[in-house]
Amino acid sequence: MRSEALKDFIREHAVLFWYSPDDKAETVSDELLVETILNYGDMDAVRKLFELMGIKKVASIFFNTINKSERCKNNYHELTLNYFTLLFNRYAQ
Repeated sequence: MRSEALKDFIREHAVLFWYSPDDKAETVSDELLVETILNYGDMDAVRKLFELMGIKKVASIFFNTINKSERCKNNYHELTLNYFTLLFNRYAQ
C-alpha cells in the first residue's frame, strides 16, 4: 500500500503523469514513479521523493530498472542516467 504522503506527492506532480487518467495516476508502479521524477522532476521533487521513499529504496529501484535490459536503461535520459548513477553510488551504498 502507498502512504497518503506519497499519493499526495503524485497528485502534486500529476502533470508529469499526463498519460495516465486522473484517477489512475496514484497507481503507477514504483519503477515508473522513480523514472518519471528522476527524468522530468525538478530537484525539489527529487528531494521530496528521497524523503518519502528513502534514497536507498529509490537507488535500488533505479539500479534494478536499468539492469533489467538495455531498453529499460534507455528510458532514462543520458545525463539523468549518468548523474543519478554517480549520486547513488556515492550516497546510497
